[in-house]
Amino acid sequence: MFVLSGSTGQQLAACSLRSGTTRQWQALRISSLQQQWSIPIPHARSLQTEAAQNNHVPFRKQLKVEAKRKREAQRLDAERGKNHDVGGKSNGSKSRNWKLTVGLEIHAQLNTERKLFSDAKTSEDGAPNSDIALFDLAFPGTQPVFQKATLLPAIRAALGLNCEIRQRSHFDRKHYYYQDQPAGYQITQYYHPFAVNGNVSVYDHDGIAPEDGRLVDVAIKQIQMEQDTAKSNLQPPSTTLLDFNRVGHPLIEIITHPVIHHPQTAAACVRKIQSILQAVNAVTTGMELGGLRADVNVSVSPEDSNVLGQRTEIKNLNSFKAVEDAIIAENDRQIAVLESGGSIVGETRGWTLGSRETNKLRGKEGEVDYRYMADPDIAPLVISQDLIDHLDRTLPKLPEEIIASLVTVCELTMKDAKSLVSLDNGERLDYFDTVRTLWVLENNAPISAPRLDKIVGNWVLHELGGLLNAAKIPFSPTIVPPRSMVSILQNLNEGKITGSTAKRLLAMLFDGDDRDVNTIIEQDNLSLQRLSREEYIMMAQALLDKDPKKVEQIQEGKQLGKLQFFVGQMMRQGSGKVEAQKAEAVLKELLGLK
Repeated sequence: MFVLSGSTGQQLAACSLRSGTTRQWQALRISSLQQQWSIPIPHARSLQTEAAQNNHVPFRKQLKVEAKRKREAQRLDAERGKNHDVGGKSNGSKSRNWKLTVGLEIHAQLNTERKLFSDAKTSEDGAPNSDIALFDLAFPGTQPVFQKATLLPAIRAALGLNCEIRQRSHFDRKHYYYQDQPAGYQITQYYHPFAVNGNVSVYDHDGIAPEDGRLVDVAIKQIQMEQDTAKSNLQPPSTTLLDFNRVGHPLIEIITHPVIHHPQTAAACVRKIQSILQAVNAVTTGMELGGLRADVNVSVSPEDSNVLGQRTEIKNLNSFKAVEDAIIAENDRQIAVLESGGSIVGETRGWTLGSRETNKLRGKEGEVDYRYMADPDIAPLVISQDLIDHLDRTLPKLPEEIIASLVTVCELTMKDAKSLVSLDNGERLDYFDTVRTLWVLENNAPISAPRLDKIVGNWVLHELGGLLNAAKIPFSPTIVPPRSMVSILQNLNEGKITGSTAKRLLAMLFDGDDRDVNTIIEQDNLSLQRLSREEYIMMAQALLDKDPKKVEQIQEGKQLGKLQFFVGQMMRQGSGKVEAQKAEAVLKELLGLK
């Protein structure tokens, strides 16, 4: 068996297991089925002979036939309902006597260097079909070799989601044939996953539906490790190219209980789970880059019923908006079917961004169709408590803790705190921390910690963020180095430059000026040359005389917001010499305002 120990911190140990003979495995499997179903099963070597002689139907086939019969009955029931397939054509409203229930299945690519059962690299940037091993392509005779380091980010993810880590788990084969799965089965952990019984708390500031109040606790049923599939590239009109670099990439599948009742809350939950996975360094990319995908299970039932309706599954949603919109469309479709007298058929459906309805992909497979079985070539996974404790002690701070600290200690707004945590995979937050730390170490003028944090937060998020948005380029800490940002803010705080000059300096650095900030100020004559009181009064009076209508609106209508118009005019005329506070004070004096 694989034994994973934490005795050496990050190092893991394993011993190999070879599968037993086919006859031994069959004997164990037959014994298990006899105990579970209490029916006689012929010896494995004579199954086909006796079936031919006695017309015996294998038990798995009986189950499959029964499942097929039920699906056909549901299909016929649905066809009896008038216009039952008008899903998505409603106006988006939901009848008040129906209750929506949603469960999530989130697939996340783990942050690892190697694949799950081969030593091939997990690089997404390599040339197509360049990072593959023979096992990835299911070459006959190749064996899976569990890469022990892939377990570390999986455990961090489970701890971040408050799961119970099982010290012993197993891998199963999930059989299905598709072009992106060379072996004809996926290795997963359906029956004995490594983590169970977790939960994630999603708050109002995370974006849940107003109807859900302040908090929704989403229970997590299990987290299992599994393989990813190949990447399919459609070449119209009828060719598909396959890139097997992604085959075998380690995934975790996070399965929640069906406890979500609003589309907006479902999207917020996926977003929250992604932020947790990124915070604990379990994943490298999120939905926007294809590192995380979501399937949603949707059912509708009478509002006063405790029994869930027949669910459908919507596969491969790759954005938060897609999660929310697909659930809305499927909710409307199911309500239309039920209200027209039809019944919901369990099936797998798809969704295209911008569409108003989901589309059927295939009938819903069950356990029987997938023919789950324990993988005879892979040993049980055994994780030591020492390893679990070590990873728990060294787990990075979770997003909720960081946001709470930014709001209570740094006195940022909730909106700014959430933006710092969520932007640029945490790089903007690191930049914020670096700038504030450098300012504290190099600061000569007294400034309170909360005021310093607010200034840094505003410039990192809004001033620098505005330039990034206008240029439509991604954030990088090298565009405006942290030390240069500190120099701008120190000069501003010490009154050596005005706010408008500080913004001008930031724009110059952003556009590639590599001079030192103080050198720019000196060479371009940008230092503040303070005006006398008389000069402020003359400038302000001249502006007021030019626009008597606005003066009247301010004095008689008390439209004090228009006062800032004159402040802005004075600052533009002053070319970096006018201080906003002094300009506003002089204008109020001339206008007779307190």
